[in-house]
This record gives sequence, C-alpha cells and structure tokens, in this order.
Amino acid sequence: MLVGVMADSHDNVPLIRRGIGLFLEEGVEAVVHAGDFVAPFSAKEVMKFRGKVIAVFGNNDGEREGLKKVLGDIERGPRKFELGGLRWVLAHDRDDVRGKDLKGADVLIFGHSHNSSVEEGKVLAVNPGECGAWLTGAPTVALLDTDKREAEIRKL
Repeated sequence: MLVGVMADSHDNVPLIRRGIGLFLEEGVEAVVHAGDFVAPFSAKEVMKFRGKVIAVFGNNDGEREGLKKVLGDIERGPRKFELGGLRWVLAHDRDDVRGKDLKGADVLIFGHSHNSSVEEGKVLAVNPGECGAWLTGAPTVALLDTDKREAEIRKL
C-alpha cells in the first residue's frame, strides 16, 4: 500500500493542491497528515483526496471544531492506528512521543520542525517536512510504501 504523508501545510492552498495532486498521480491509497493545517478551508483541500485521510492536530491548529467538522478523522496526538498491515504512531511534535507510545510500532510520523527526514530502524521514523514551505521555502511531502516499509521525501 502506498501512503501519502504530509505535515505543516499552514493554509498554503496551492501547495496542498500540489501535494494531493502528487498523491493522486502516484496511486496513493491513504493520506496521513501530521498537523498544522491551521484553518478548516485548507483542510477542505486535503479532503479532495479520494481515499482515507488520518490526521492529528498541530500546535497552530486553532479552529479545532471546524477542523473536526471538515476532516472527521482527526485527534490529538500521539495517535495509534493500523494501516497497510503496519502499526503507526502519529504526532505533530516528535517530543510528544514517549517510549511507551512506540511499543509495538512499525512507523512513526511527525512534523513540527519543518525539516524532512527518513530514519530507518526498528521503527521507520518519517518527517515529511513542510508542505506549506513558509519556513524553508522547500515544499515537501513523503510517500511511504507499507509493503517495502520504505519512505521517500518528494519535493513539490
């Protein structure tokens, strides 16, 4: 299963559209968002994806009730779920994840720093970077293949 991973979109609608467009082109079956949509109007762009969207709140997500109405499947992290035969932990800030949260996990997804990274090990740890590109000027997302248990960062 191919999963699209994004974070820190910060209301940048043109780049959110580019990210979702890339996911659709690549045949992504689900999208995981590690928070900081900011406002419900930007979450509506993510919901144009034709598949499952799983998300957590970020520290800049102020309109939480509005985001819940748009996204439906959004929680406070760290959040645990299964997808593509793997056990996932999803958080906005990696510092919010404790050792007990990772017990039995295969994948850790986080954002907040706006810096993309892929760390292979017992737990595949992925920060897709910033979709919104407000801090680095380099918009990125990640593609995660659950069968291969590999992820790659993709520039938008």
